[in-house]
Amino acid sequence: MTWNDIEKAFLKAWSAVFSKQKLLVSFAALSFCGVLLVLCRALAVQANSWTSLSLLFLPILLSAGFLLSLGVFLIRLYARERKGLIAKAGSFLAGSAEIAMETSYLSVAPVLAYIFLWIVLGLFFLLKEIPLIGPFFNVVLAFGPFLLIVCSLLLCLLSISLLFFAAPTAALRAAKRIQLAQQIWHIVRERPTAAMALFLVGLTPGLAMGGLLTLAAVITNTTFSLREPSILLALEWFFVLFPFSALLSPAIVFFFNFAAESHYLLTRKS
Repeated sequence: MTWNDIEKAFLKAWSAVFSKQKLLVSFAALSFCGVLLVLCRALAVQANSWTSLSLLFLPILLSAGFLLSLGVFLIRLYARERKGLIAKAGSFLAGSAEIAMETSYLSVAPVLAYIFLWIVLGLFFLLKEIPLIGPFFNVVLAFGPFLLIVCSLLLCLLSISLLFFAAPTAALRAAKRIQLAQQIWHIVRERPTAAMALFLVGLTPGLAMGGLLTLAAVITNTTFSLREPSILLALEWFFVLFPFSALLSPAIVFFFNFAAESHYLLTRKS
């Protein structure tokens, strides 16, 4: 695989981004995930630190599972377009539902792992509240929460990488659950450097657009948002998420298109 191959894959993936049906489906999926994030963020405003952490990471991990199903649909649709075939989104979505559900189990493991980490983190919060010796535990055991939060961030990264590697493997290959995991591991293990490079290229448009939109949302929240009860803040975020999702949709479609192209490159025999 050469840089020229990556460039051709990038251009092929980008040329198939602006499909009306794929953008609409992506917008709907991102809006659903956005509602979940907004709801959790609104609940976190009045919550304690331990609960706020769960409401920060858990919706991200749950959204990754939903986006994994979206990715299976978009990649199967892209594969048909690549062959010059035309499929209606409605009927094709129904046909992809079974495969998407079979694949979604892969996102359960990071969620369960995070719940375990969150419970362990709660023990550190309990130790901190012990009278007299609580501050001592808080100082001496500070490395514990740090490492648990690092693991939580790694789980989020793992969930995103599953979107890139698991979705095309599930969409383009007929495999059972255990076989699917084995195939993903085999692809990444055989060509780890190429897999990492392709993953970073696929993430670049999403990170650029997502960073720009997040910066705009933060500035809007700082300069324009009401300093009122959380219900009003939640409503503000709710109405912002729709243009946010619409503008992010092309980057999500590209991500999965490029994931399919990357799968072809990684599984191609030299």
